Amino acid sequence: MPQSEGRKGLLERLGAGRAAEESAADPTQSASERASPETSPAQAGTPPTRKPTGLAEQTTDRVSDRVRKDEDFLSPGQRLEDRYEILKFLSKGGMGAVYLARDMHFPSVEKLVAVKEMIRTVRDSVTSRISLETFEREANILASLSHAAIPKVFDYFHHDRRVYLVLEYIEGTDLESLLAEIDYPLPQENVVEWAIQICDVLSYLHSHKPSPIVFRDMKPSNIMLRHDGHVVLIDFGIAKVFQAGKRGTMIGTEGYSPPEQYRGISEPRGDTYALGATLHHLLTRRDPRKEPPFTFQEHPVRDFNPSVTSELENIISRALAYEIEDRYASAHEMKLDLQNALKPSDRSPVAIVSKRADGPSERTPLWSFSCEDEIRSTPAIFENAVYFGSYDNSLYSLEADTGKERWRYTTDGGIVSSPCVWNETVFFGSEDQIFYAVYTRTGRIVWTCPTDGKIRSSPKQEYDHIFFGSDDHHVYAVSAKSGQELWRFDGEAPIRSSPSIGGELIIFGSDDGCAHALDVQSGEPKWKYQTGRSLQSSPAIAHDMAHIGSGDSSLYALDLANGWPVWRYRTKGRIISSPLVSGNTVYFGSNDHHVYAADARTGAPIWKHLTEGPVVASPRLAKGAIYIGSADGYLYCLDAKTGHLLWRFGTAGAITGSAAVSGGVVYFGSADHTMYALPIEADN
Repeated sequence: MPQSEGRKGLLERLGAGRAAEESAADPTQSASERASPETSPAQAGTPPTRKPTGLAEQTTDRVSDRVRKDEDFLSPGQRLEDRYEILKFLSKGGMGAVYLARDMHFPSVEKLVAVKEMIRTVRDSVTSRISLETFEREANILASLSHAAIPKVFDYFHHDRRVYLVLEYIEGTDLESLLAEIDYPLPQENVVEWAIQICDVLSYLHSHKPSPIVFRDMKPSNIMLRHDGHVVLIDFGIAKVFQAGKRGTMIGTEGYSPPEQYRGISEPRGDTYALGATLHHLLTRRDPRKEPPFTFQEHPVRDFNPSVTSELENIISRALAYEIEDRYASAHEMKLDLQNALKPSDRSPVAIVSKRADGPSERTPLWSFSCEDEIRSTPAIFENAVYFGSYDNSLYSLEADTGKERWRYTTDGGIVSSPCVWNETVFFGSEDQIFYAVYTRTGRIVWTCPTDGKIRSSPKQEYDHIFFGSDDHHVYAVSAKSGQELWRFDGEAPIRSSPSIGGELIIFGSDDGCAHALDVQSGEPKWKYQTGRSLQSSPAIAHDMAHIGSGDSSLYALDLANGWPVWRYRTKGRIISSPLVSGNTVYFGSNDHHVYAADARTGAPIWKHLTEGPVVASPRLAKGAIYIGSADGYLYCLDAKTGHLLWRFGTAGAITGSAAVSGGVVYFGSADHTMYALPIEADN
């Protein structure tokens, strides 16, 4: 992979970027600021059938209960050992923190390091002793290792009841954060390349002299991806020297840890099991921490991601075998199979999507407009102007005929919320946690409504009010004229689904899998229906039903009167795409790469069209054609009755926002930072 500038470049090359809807396990810190270690011991995992008794879990529970005051943390400008100048705070845990610092022994260059801190309590408690032992074990293990995929240790010292470990600063993003910022599984070419690198470092650890080292906590959040495409393992807090036949503390992360690790048995093949669990998560987006333990064999990878080859599925299945003897004998053996799983031409990592040549061009853009980051919001068209948000923190207003910029309004966060326009005001939310109302003609602010969470839900206007959701778990109803709050409702989970209004009901989904119906005037709940997984799709209301997609791979039709399911349409991928109902047909996309049409009254299938990537965008209908984007970088134009491809237009980035159609032109954005305007009718 080529070099790039920071996290945006990395996500751009992957064609993924920050998603309009992140996963329910939303990281609370910027991955670009993560240091190589985490700040607290890894939590002990356990199957739900028995309560853990290991010291590691006791440590984690007690540590998490201890709250540190702001004055406990180091401030920018402070120096440790008259050498390490603290630049900024990166992350914190119950008994420690991680800071970015500069090593002042190199005054002519800016040598950045990660400073990991642990505070020893005054009372020598069991918690304090265990935490110190864990901290010292990590320092000792890392000091004995030398590998490109393992952070280097530079220093270790005590200062004022605090213990410090100075490590190489790993600039990049961890795979859990990366996965949370896209709407579809990572491509197998990239995943396999990373897995091969991880097998290399596991082979190094498992053959370490004088004794092998077992990592014991392989998971996406402990794998950092540098900007050059190389991976680094972080957090060696629970790694241990392998001693054959000796049992130890039950420790690890539930869902990723192998069965024997729950019995206190740690050995090298447990690391390959955890790697298999990690690959399964990256390729399917099914978080094993939310599934019954040891059920991977019941959920083959290809059931959720058909683009994965059968060879790779078999490799992952073998790594995840319940019995130790049925797994790979070594990480090196697994690496060889991974190398053979791909064609020779596919051995290097590739971008998720790339610019494609479609042969004779069927559509020439009327215009295109480039901004500074990905466009994942749906444009709104009003009075010959196009309004859309971008991850460069700006809302843009362009002339619809020419694409010329009229104005831009800049916030302090990325904008994936799709704007709506009413009474010469454009409304939108930002990841800076603020909802905005801006005058359409000048871009000047009209009012703002602050929330306590990022806003990824798109607003709906009805009854002179604006309705929108926030990651702070609330749906808000505010006056469109003044921003004054009418009511708010606590959905008990982040709300990224956009609300829909049907009569006296407002309906939306939440990240805990619930579909909610409220009284639109008062915000009082009317009914709630629990689906299997996160609801980020926005409902379409028709035929006295609310049609909504779920992360459990199903499209539901819920009775508006009571929330009971009338029918359910199952696909093989998460449904983030918001359905469109026209007449008796409902159209929607799925992460299984298909666009679907079904009978809106009964759920009977009508047709489906296969694209080359997950379909998280929502369909638009105009003149008998469906317009919908795919993560493969194409905008598809399909015959609404048959699903046959009429034409497609390729871009250089994933298309996850929906198109807008107005005046014979289809407008849409792409992760290639560009807004396009295409004529519906082909040029003669």
